[in-house]
Amino acid sequence: MTPAYRRILLKLSGEALAGDHGFGIHPAVIRTIAEEIRDVHALGVQIGIVIGGGNVIRGVAAASQGMDRASADYMGMLASILNALALQDALEKLSLTTRVLSALEIPAVCELYIRRRAMRHMEKGRVVIFAGGTGNPYFSTDTAAALRAAEIHAEVLLKATKVDGVYSADPEKEPGAIRFDRLTYADVVQRNLAFMDQSAIALCRENGVPIVVFDMRVAGNVRKVVSGESVGTLVGE
Repeated sequence: MTPAYRRILLKLSGEALAGDHGFGIHPAVIRTIAEEIRDVHALGVQIGIVIGGGNVIRGVAAASQGMDRASADYMGMLASILNALALQDALEKLSLTTRVLSALEIPAVCELYIRRRAMRHMEKGRVVIFAGGTGNPYFSTDTAAALRAAEIHAEVLLKATKVDGVYSADPEKEPGAIRFDRLTYADVVQRNLAFMDQSAIALCRENGVPIVVFDMRVAGNVRKVVSGESVGTLVGE
């Protein structure tokens, strides 16, 4: 099978690692995610991953409860590094060679993010996990994903979620919400669709990086998207 994309950036939320527990790292869930990534890697696709830290702490939520926003965001960055190491362990148990590249310098556990180094790792078939967000407070991991996707010249940004695409409203709160198969970047801005930060959307638009929003919980969905099947919602020009 010839994949539709040769280099991808997969955005995983920290909450995805917690499963139904809502907090922490669920071993069975992270193993399932690792197996999905292994199947895509087997197609010869170069894979970069940005992972959040929301299963440990969310900077915005902590700030809303009185914590200094910058401090809360740095804690979130550290949480994303914890998740990256857990995902690395799960992938290596499946015999995949991985590298964790962090925007924060922690040489004892991971490499410092350097763009050219990341690209060389991917060219050598290693799965690269980008941790620590952008390294700056006030930026979400969605923005970090858009930034890394542009930097490494990813052909698509895959946004893994708990729903099967982008809706006109929250489908859990509004049963009549409409699911979109395809949207332009302008549609997302005009409709104020909040599946990603506006700054992340702007970065993707400026750099011509299409976004596919899909349900990560459905087995085989990542492989289907990479193979060019119509899954979820495609956002592009």
